[in-house]
Amino acid sequence: MTRVAVIMGGWSAEREVSLVTGEACARALENCGYAVERVDVDRSLAQRLADVAPDVVFNALHGRFGEDGTVQGLLEIMGIPYTHSGVLASSLAMNKPEAKVLFRDVGIPVPDGEVMTRKALAARTDFQPPIVIKPFNEGSSVGVEIILEDDNIRPLDSGNADEKVLVERYIPGREIQVAVLGDRALGAIEIVSPGRFYDYEAKYAPGGSRHVMPAPMPGTDYDLALEYARKAHQVLGCRGLTRADLRYDDTGEGPASLYLLEINTQPGMTPTSLAPEIAAHQGISFEDLCRELVEDASCDR
Repeated sequence: MTRVAVIMGGWSAEREVSLVTGEACARALENCGYAVERVDVDRSLAQRLADVAPDVVFNALHGRFGEDGTVQGLLEIMGIPYTHSGVLASSLAMNKPEAKVLFRDVGIPVPDGEVMTRKALAARTDFQPPIVIKPFNEGSSVGVEIILEDDNIRPLDSGNADEKVLVERYIPGREIQVAVLGDRALGAIEIVSPGRFYDYEAKYAPGGSRHVMPAPMPGTDYDLALEYARKAHQVLGCRGLTRADLRYDDTGEGPASLYLLEINTQPGMTPTSLAPEIAAHQGISFEDLCRELVEDASCDR
């Protein structure tokens, strides 16, 4: 019987979500007949994995250390096959400015942006709202701020003055998410949330958002959203499951425009998560999705 260690929790800002994802995946894998060991990650992870001696690690970590290439590097050193993307793809996806360069190089539209400290941003007079301020290396929209024209907010009102952030032009319109599994774009879903964007609360709180599957878009635009997500997955060298975040600007009188915001190499697998919902619409059960990820597990080397 294949022995699977589900690593979850950790110490990032997304610890609680990771625990929910990990438990859901652990139960699904037990239902599939795997021998499952749950591992709440701390800094003794290498020793704990050595004690468990799993055949495969199911990576259910979110945020820093779990999806930025760090834990992937540890698993490479230990020679344990693991789910989702490898070291380089994970690191690139979490480094939003570097990922945008690669996306643009393959013809995927991305919002214009610039990297600077919060202090430098506060001193600039040529940045006019609406803008989006993003941390370099957080997931689940942790720390993302949107400043609109009428807001009485300064970039230094939150965060450290020396913190580096990505400042992007705000794209109006609709939230579109696409799940990619292996080399297949599974579908696109629209997120309707009560706030300004699909933030942490909208992602994980019950009733925090409404999902429309499939996303109500003209067929050519829907197909283009799938193509952008698939190309982003490929150009970063991702494997397993990813979720692409896009904006669909249909607010003007002319043709609508699609922009890729980022790609998530460790999409949530909670009861309100999008990737499992998109997969289910394609006839892929939660158990089958987890099983496919385990069967796809490998090391990069």
